[in-house]
Amino acid sequence: MKKKQLIITVFSLVLSLAQPIVAQDVEFTLKEQPNAPEISKHIYGHFAEHLGRCIYDGIFVGENNESIPNTNGVRNDIIEALKALKIPNLRWPGGCFADTYHWKDGIGSKEDRPTIVNQWWGGSTEDNSFGTHDFLNLCEILDTEPYLAANVGSGTVKEFTDWIQYVGHDGVSPMADLRKENGREKSWDVKYWGVGNEMWGCGGNMTPEYYANLYRQYATFMTSWTNDSKLFRIASGANVADYHWTEVLMRDIPKNLIEGVALHSYSFVKWENKSSDTKFNEVEYFGTMETALKMEELVQKHTDIMDKYDPEHKVALIVDEWGGWYESEEPEKGVLYQQNTMRDAMIAGATLNIFNNHAKRVKMANLAQTVNVLQAVILTEGEKMILTPTYHVMKMYTVHHDATLIPTNFKSPKYTVEGKSLDAISISASKDKKGNINVSLVNIDAHKSYTIKINVKDLNVKNVIGNILKAKALQDHNSFDNPNKIIPKEFKDFKLKKGELEIELPPFSVVVLDVY
Repeated sequence: MKKKQLIITVFSLVLSLAQPIVAQDVEFTLKEQPNAPEISKHIYGHFAEHLGRCIYDGIFVGENNESIPNTNGVRNDIIEALKALKIPNLRWPGGCFADTYHWKDGIGSKEDRPTIVNQWWGGSTEDNSFGTHDFLNLCEILDTEPYLAANVGSGTVKEFTDWIQYVGHDGVSPMADLRKENGREKSWDVKYWGVGNEMWGCGGNMTPEYYANLYRQYATFMTSWTNDSKLFRIASGANVADYHWTEVLMRDIPKNLIEGVALHSYSFVKWENKSSDTKFNEVEYFGTMETALKMEELVQKHTDIMDKYDPEHKVALIVDEWGGWYESEEPEKGVLYQQNTMRDAMIAGATLNIFNNHAKRVKMANLAQTVNVLQAVILTEGEKMILTPTYHVMKMYTVHHDATLIPTNFKSPKYTVEGKSLDAISISASKDKKGNINVSLVNIDAHKSYTIKINVKDLNVKNVIGNILKAKALQDHNSFDNPNKIIPKEFKDFKLKKGELEIELPPFSVVVLDVY
């Protein structure tokens, strides 16, 4: 290359870099669709496993704790926070813990209960002081549906069905009588039951063919032939992209024996290198979001298999474990304890939008986990408690609970890092029972703002109000010293004119609009 050409090329490069980056607009029409599915509130479920400090020293501090206000040992501040979040269901006691848990160890006089070693998570010894009564009474206080994950891996059909009878039978029977002896006259009428957990792994390292037959056995004895007790039986489903697992379950289990098939998928850079919970770089952020957004493909491909065997959509897809998984900078705070940053807000917003948009098949999901573990909505430290960015996203999204989906169809601009690209924009919309339109928008791009133009002429829109969750850095988080660093704030960066709603969506932000 000649010197003159080189100077011109370098000058052109500098000039191009000096130009402002013009972000691509996103445009689409918001229009109600006949026969659109309802977004089940159960998509916004939670998960509390006997793992690290989720239950003990998290949710449950003991009835004799005088320094932390509690109701029957459960922290009052957590009760109030979860009530405000309107959690629709809570999964317990696992996870991997479920297939080593024998429920009779957790009932009766607390001083007489045997201890258990948590062989999966940290080898800690638990005293079984938080058991069936404690959990189900908590669900009553929270006005939430309990989702019990029962022991198939190391249990028996009798143990399983005895538990069903203990918590759900109001007549005369050995288990109902035992429940009454333990102080509970009326049953809790538990509807949702997981038939084992991760049977491909910690639940027994089974093949799908073996588990499908075992499931049929358990499901048969759970109810009468007609399932007149209306139990919702959920089969232990696939690990991420194991489509063969879903194929076998849908093919081999009669539809009168199953109501749901589970799916587990976590977000991280790589399993062997999950990145720090707070000291991550943009490449690691991008890698984590790449696995998070993979949920769209996973849900669609598992749905395609289910559609083949169940075109009437009688069997639900239940994503009962999802969320970010990192390496903690404070491992002394418990097994799988991690901080919760704006990266987690991006995961939560984008993932919930995916679930909303697949509401025809996805009927339940459970964020992992509720307190002090993985992508928690609440963190505790002694008497202190903080709400995480993920908590705030899920609270903002409560407007979608049991609302009717309004499909959105648009082409997203790309967020690019080191030559790899992801969709920058994620959107879902719904119409609630009051007739209001709710739109949730997520921009995962670490640098660019985007203009979103929505044609709302068909909706006769007159007013718009909104909230936004954003921060100065992706690594920002709420701490026990600064618990309100990241909280939702009123959003006003929009214009409504001549039937078009124009929104300026900042980098790594979540916005929820009420359009009416």
